[in-house]
Amino acid sequence: MTQSVRIPADVDREDRILAGFTARQVMVMAVTALVVYGGWQATRAVVPVIAYLAVAIPVGIAVSAVVIVRRDGVTLDRLLLAAIRQRLQPRRRVAAGQAPEAVPEWLAGVASSIHEPAPGRLELPATGVAEAGVVDLGTEGVALIAACSTVNFALRTPAEQEALTAAFGRYLHSLSGGVQILVRAQRLDLSEEIADLRHRAASLPHPALEQAALDHADYLAHLGEQADLLRRQILLVLREPVRTTPSDSLTRPRRLRLRSRSGDREEPPTGARRAATSRLLRRMYEATELLAPAGIEVTPLDAAQATAVLTAATNPDSLLPPSPEMAGADEVITTVTSADWDFDTEEVSP
Repeated sequence: MTQSVRIPADVDREDRILAGFTARQVMVMAVTALVVYGGWQATRAVVPVIAYLAVAIPVGIAVSAVVIVRRDGVTLDRLLLAAIRQRLQPRRRVAAGQAPEAVPEWLAGVASSIHEPAPGRLELPATGVAEAGVVDLGTEGVALIAACSTVNFALRTPAEQEALTAAFGRYLHSLSGGVQILVRAQRLDLSEEIADLRHRAASLPHPALEQAALDHADYLAHLGEQADLLRRQILLVLREPVRTTPSDSLTRPRRLRLRSRSGDREEPPTGARRAATSRLLRRMYEATELLAPAGIEVTPLDAAQATAVLTAATNPDSLLPPSPEMAGADEVITTVTSADWDFDTEEVSP
């Protein structure tokens, strides 16, 4: 007889070992207590007890608050370390392996007034997207992104829920490599849909339908003003490492083998990368077949859609829809107007 087991949602939560505190919190507070006690032993002959307690108690309270108080699920000491790390890193970055480009002339005046340190190396996990939507991760392998439909699990009967769980379990048992199920929430801009709704309302066959369409457009506009609209997207990300065979190491040039001994990560051969891509496509096909009985449609993203997802991941709060036709980082965006072409071609003689 099968029995359902509830999986807690906080599986990544740190274990509590003493009085509800984690091992890290206990260690920090214990080290602080030892330091305070050692300071008392070293200064007890010259410092009064009241004066030392006036200093030690605020220090202990401050350290305890730093390791206990959380903001957005992260303790204050980790936020402080992240802020220090971000402060010490360069503000301007260039892609690894590229030299920083010169500042355009139209920005020279602004750039000269800003004292900026030398640009740092920007190591991006993805180096490119192939035509089939395969994301090249360099030496880390390849990945493929697919959009998945959702299933309303709560409205199903117990028998249907058990069938859905069994179908999803069969897919999990079939996994032979890394997989990520990503639930993304993005800000939604309905301005284009509202404008299209108002435009099409006039062509409706009945005045009542036109009024209903306009009322719905007003409702959507009012809804966007009152709250931040979000849309949810379920992504299935499959990842496959590039495996090299012993024959590859024998046929590879000696120059590459020497470079790998020096500590640099060498680029895998083309044949190994092609084999990894084939395995990745086969795993995506298996995911499509195994999740279909659960009512989940898996649609692999093409190159443009995968590029848009990666672009949105770098700026998740943007309302601009990402597109592969967006300007590059080194391109100057200009707008051509009719005034740019209104010039006199006749020569003026003195």
